[in-house]
Amino acid sequence: MTHAITFVISALCILAICYRFYGIFFVRKVLQADDSQVTPSHALSDGKNYVPTNRWVNFGQHFAAIAAAGPLVGPVLAAQYGYLPSFLWLLIGCVIGGAVHDTVVLFASMKYQGKSLSEVAKAELGPVAGWCTGLAMLFIITITMAGLSMVVVHALERNPWGTFAVFMTIPISMVVGLYHKYTGDLKNSSIVGFIAVLACVFFGPYIQGTVFGDWLTLHETTISLALPIYAFFATALPVWLLLTPRGYISSFMKIGVFGALVIGVVFINPEIKFPALTQFIHGGGPVLGGPVWPFISITIACGAISGFHAFIGSGTTPKLVDKWSDILPVAFGAMLAECVVGVMALIAATALHPADYFAINSSPAAFATLGMNVVDLPQLSQEIGLDLYGRTGGAVTLAVGMSYIFTKVSWFSSLASYFFQFVVMFEAVFILTAVDSGTRVSRYLIQDFFGEFYSPLKRLDWLPGAIGASVLACVMWGYLLMSGDIGSVWALFGVSNQLMASVGLIIGTTIILRLSQKRRYALTCLIPLAYLFVTVQYAGYWMIKNVYFNPAAKGYNLFNGAISIIMLVLGIIILISAMRKWKELLSKPATQRAQEAIESAAEQAG
Repeated sequence: MTHAITFVISALCILAICYRFYGIFFVRKVLQADDSQVTPSHALSDGKNYVPTNRWVNFGQHFAAIAAAGPLVGPVLAAQYGYLPSFLWLLIGCVIGGAVHDTVVLFASMKYQGKSLSEVAKAELGPVAGWCTGLAMLFIITITMAGLSMVVVHALERNPWGTFAVFMTIPISMVVGLYHKYTGDLKNSSIVGFIAVLACVFFGPYIQGTVFGDWLTLHETTISLALPIYAFFATALPVWLLLTPRGYISSFMKIGVFGALVIGVVFINPEIKFPALTQFIHGGGPVLGGPVWPFISITIACGAISGFHAFIGSGTTPKLVDKWSDILPVAFGAMLAECVVGVMALIAATALHPADYFAINSSPAAFATLGMNVVDLPQLSQEIGLDLYGRTGGAVTLAVGMSYIFTKVSWFSSLASYFFQFVVMFEAVFILTAVDSGTRVSRYLIQDFFGEFYSPLKRLDWLPGAIGASVLACVMWGYLLMSGDIGSVWALFGVSNQLMASVGLIIGTTIILRLSQKRRYALTCLIPLAYLFVTVQYAGYWMIKNVYFNPAAKGYNLFNGAISIIMLVLGIIILISAMRKWKELLSKPATQRAQEAIESAAEQAG
């Protein structure tokens, strides 16, 4: 496998077969999705949070929300180990774990009227597990928002062109949302919105060197402060005004860019410069310090299986699903599409010469110790018009790799800077879409969690509670963003993210055991759960021992270590509570479990 087209064809074939057979089997047979039942979006329709939405619009916003930095950055960082571990984990993790996880979490939340996963855990596993899940989710979503935002910070700092293009997507999305809301014309509003976004990219060079361009040449600290402020307004506004149209428009951007990359790979068929395995599989690499296992599974998050998806699948999306059968394209299909994104990101990274890759993704001091000489990077820096050395975090590497592939076309070099900035823009927009949704979910979690002590907080339409929870959510992850760095925060994000995926699979297993006539169907969740839980526990232990509590390590941070310990302990408590529940369910005959499921559904609907 020395050329990119082999990866693309094999991945598309495997994922298409998976959707056609395993996806339909899981939704129809295992979950028994029934369109005759009313969905929460219709039962609780309020025009603000619960809104019946076209399946493809919902697919677009859900795909945009879940496909944030994970499938873009994770495979790029994991390329340090070579192309083989990343490619295998993307496909296996997605087919066996990620698609199942996303679908069952969305299904479970909808069964409980679109409530958060902590509320589902409380109903399914008991108050202790529910409380632990809620607390773990608050920790995890805070870390996740900081990790995602940090990628945007490093992509936009001292980049007025990119900052302008990203900023303009906010008013454009709001205009599209208003137009669609009051006219119902989705087609024309989508076309105009997409063209306007493209125009901002091509107008970007003209602001450089102007007063406006100087004003948008922002320092890292300024961007870190601006992001949580923006997130507050995005969270407080109705979903139809900014979140949904922005996600919908950006999904066209992402599908379009990666569609173009797929076409480019087919016709250009670039050579994969990386070996199948590198010398860093045992650890000690300049990008990731740990060994290939467990770090391949916590670094590549959203492209394979991701706990962040559980926040979206039990936050915004279950309140928008029109029919129960829509969970197949919205959840299962979006996860498979995200895997393709991860594969393309891996190709973009491994098409670079290894020396160029490490020069971008490691500090100059760390790169100097590798004894490598850059090959194409000086020319790429000149064509793109930006210093590319030492721009860690993965986002810049992806944009450079994609631009490099298209430089094989003779006339493309004159457009390389435009394409690079367009890729940076769609990366940033997609990540900010996830930040929009994630912060809104964090607001829901805060209202659910503290609503146990002050009941009005549980009302999502209570304005003081919504504003207060939004402010608290933004302050929490904003503080972590301001005080961390990409290395420490991304590693912490990886462990916490996959722990959340384990919790989602735990609840999924419980739901299937309670609803399904065939107990063996629970293996669809138990198999990925067994692997993921062991992996994340060991990864957390490795990070605590070798990094967070190691004074000699670069990422030495007692606060991060303490958070890791708390999250791992919470995961163990949730698993123990679940195993007790599983034992109870397995002792009951199928007819009794089915009757209890009917009574529970009626209680929730009432």
